[in-house]
Amino acid sequence: MVVTSQTTQAEPFEVAKTDGRPAVLTLDGPAPADPVAWAAGNRDAVRAAVAEHGALLVRGLDLRDAQSVGRVSRELVDQVMTEREGFATREVWADGVYSSSEWPADQPMCMHHELSYARQVPATLLFACLAAPESGGATGVADSHEVLEALPPSLVDRFEREGWLLDRNYTDTVGVGLAESFGDGTRAGVEAYCATRGIELTWQANGDLRSGQKAPAVLSHPVSGRRGWFNQIAFLNEWTLDPVIREYLKFEFGDNGLPFNTRYGSGAPLDEDTVTTINAVYDKHTLREPWREGDLMVVDNFRMAHSREAYEGTRRIAVVLGDPVTVPSPF
Repeated sequence: MVVTSQTTQAEPFEVAKTDGRPAVLTLDGPAPADPVAWAAGNRDAVRAAVAEHGALLVRGLDLRDAQSVGRVSRELVDQVMTEREGFATREVWADGVYSSSEWPADQPMCMHHELSYARQVPATLLFACLAAPESGGATGVADSHEVLEALPPSLVDRFEREGWLLDRNYTDTVGVGLAESFGDGTRAGVEAYCATRGIELTWQANGDLRSGQKAPAVLSHPVSGRRGWFNQIAFLNEWTLDPVIREYLKFEFGDNGLPFNTRYGSGAPLDEDTVTTINAVYDKHTLREPWREGDLMVVDNFRMAHSREAYEGTRRIAVVLGDPVTVPSPF
């Protein structure tokens, strides 16, 4: 089934929604001479399409560099965020423009909502393809409300009552550093940051840091009010890691020393079946479209989870986090 919608702004365009794919806007003819001017003239139409579909892939904008992505993003979002508390290292390519998270190319990044464990969450994400991989590497999306409805009610009920916990270990050898995560690498700076966000800290004798933070697993969309499965419970859990990587990390750092892991809000560990169930539901609801160079995807981070599939070749995706929303903890 194909659903199309016609919107008239600076230029008429048609958004196509096909089963199994995100909404796609294909710009006919040559690419706009000035993609920033195009974004400014079509801001309302783009944002309306994202509100309708949850995500919009714009094809034919011909974005080629991080600086252009940054300028376009400032026309499409109200505020560009500086990332804090990221789970994996990124490179800074331009002001407010990051690389995608560093992650092995042969390992998928499972579905998640960006920074869903944090108190300040981006409402809008922009992904721009500067180099498309030879194969794989799609950024899939999945509707959080549909995922919530498809999960076993007993699983949802427990997480809705308890929330979920994210444990992190910061070391000099693996993961994100303190300064990158908190904006300040000093002990006083880290403690001040975490004190205002409900993050519990334990300093180890060797200077390493262990943190824990609790977040809701189900959240109402800040605009529509629609409830969705909004978290990173499965993605950041040990059972989603490749078994070889999981066993290596446990051998090196111990059972409680993984760079990150998730638990029930009560502190109880998650079993493999629970994590597998969540990921299986995500798989059934994934919408995907292979990247082409110059593509731009705009995603409602509250409505749509996103993933990154394994790939071969060179893949360069520029990322912008925008429109921060403060999520109060209900716990």
